[in-house]
Amino acid sequence: MESALQSSPMLLFFVLPLLFLLGILVRTRRKHPYPPGPKGLPVIGNMSMMDQLTPRGLARLAKQYGGLFHLKMGTMHMVAVSTPEMARQVLQVQDNNFSNRPATVAIRYLTYDRADMVFAHYGPFWRQMRKLFVVKLFSKRATSWLSVRDEVESAVRTVVDKAGSVVNIGDLAVTLTMSITFRAAFGSVSHEGQDEFMAILREFSKLFSSFTIADFIPWLGWIDPQGPNKRLVKVRKSLDGFIDNVIDDHMMKDVKKKNSKGADDTDSETDMVDDLLALYSEDAKQSESDDLQGSINLTRDNIKAIIMVHDRKI
Repeated sequence: MESALQSSPMLLFFVLPLLFLLGILVRTRRKHPYPPGPKGLPVIGNMSMMDQLTPRGLARLAKQYGGLFHLKMGTMHMVAVSTPEMARQVLQVQDNNFSNRPATVAIRYLTYDRADMVFAHYGPFWRQMRKLFVVKLFSKRATSWLSVRDEVESAVRTVVDKAGSVVNIGDLAVTLTMSITFRAAFGSVSHEGQDEFMAILREFSKLFSSFTIADFIPWLGWIDPQGPNKRLVKVRKSLDGFIDNVIDDHMMKDVKKKNSKGADDTDSETDMVDDLLALYSEDAKQSESDDLQGSINLTRDNIKAIIMVHDRKI
């Protein structure tokens, strides 16, 4: 080795700077240790304490380790913030450094690799998606949601008709929310397919809050004891089939509307799918006159992810 270095001065020229940088990185890492926290086990870290990751459990840990403490879940490092001062630093003073939401394997898969606004990384795409929501979608949702009054009136009539008898307000509220969600997103008055879509939405909600081993120890991702990966594939396949049919129906109706001469469209009610398809179509992109032009190209995956975000938030 020594003779090789002596006979190759150029090798020293490349090796020494690399060793110097490596030393700097090691020293820098040592100067910035993680906050205090409970000591974990090899490989799994603090995963044995997952039952304590509740508001009360974290509050108890904060009393022991301070308002900013560290947990190691497998290969993932987590920091819990439990004081107003620390929360202000994270949420206000240094919000740009903490603006990206972590996404589990399930979330990445179900959002079509962060194709929505909620889990998209902060940057140009996220800013344009937010502008799309505010300027193109939610700005005119108030007028299109006037039809929701029909659903509320139907729920009130149900209560009136059952005067003097027991009414399950919980079930009634769930049914009302489902009807409003379905009609606002897809514009369907007949509620055809509503039960199918809501079953998909409920499965989405369950899987969104689920974890897999790959979330904490990526190299053990091939282990799937509870079968969430199979459920992920099944529910997204169901969503693809359902919303693809809805999109195709809307596009066919739009073509028929354009081909029908003298058709009166003044009283036609648009839904979220119509608004998204207006941005998805090539004609709309070419005629776009504001600063959204050319800045974002919606795909079917974006439309599906946006619809699921919208429906989960209602």
